[in-house]
Amino acid sequence: MLLGLAPAAHSRELYRYYNAEGNVVVDYRVPAEYIAGGYEVLNNKGTVIRVVPRELTEGERDVMDAQQKLDELAAAEEERLRKWDESLLLRYSTIADIEAARERALRDFRIRVSILKSNRRSLKQQVENYQIQAADLERSGQQVDMTQLSVIEDLQGEIGATDRAIVDREREIEEVAAAYQRDIERFGLLLDVVELRRVHLAQDPAAAKRQSGDPR
Repeated sequence: MLLGLAPAAHSRELYRYYNAEGNVVVDYRVPAEYIAGGYEVLNNKGTVIRVVPRELTEGERDVMDAQQKLDELAAAEEERLRKWDESLLLRYSTIADIEAARERALRDFRIRVSILKSNRRSLKQQVENYQIQAADLERSGQQVDMTQLSVIEDLQGEIGATDRAIVDREREIEEVAAAYQRDIERFGLLLDVVELRRVHLAQDPAAAKRQSGDPR
């Protein structure tokens, strides 16, 4: 029985670590106070079969967390650009297509602004008419009807709401124009990349064959 157990005893794993003095220690166990410093696991032939890294300091963990966040942001931005490029290539063939789409969108917004401004002129005219009527009543010594004053106040409230709507629509016009301009610039970059590839393939017939799948 003792002879049968001998190989199992010799096959126990060994642990290599550094002690407090910085010296390398090989033992059948790692003291608890040295586990955080990391260690290596050896087989009975002294070959490293597993490495347990040391625990990171709080500062190192903060750096790793920050780097992970940066990597995630970079990956998200790369995915955003990929989807943007795909969308542009699916919707447009030339920059002129984007410019035409921009003009259609802006025309719709400008029509809305024009309608709002027309409504504002009409409301202001109504206010002026009521104010003239009120002034005529006062000059003739009559009391201005409170209902009439209430109507003037309501119309002025509508004028204020219309003014705010005009400002909102004009801001949207600027935002839409800026978005289309970004699309135009991005699409221009894509066209440059396509042209560079075309020139490269023209100068390198072997590369052109590989891209086309021609094995010859």
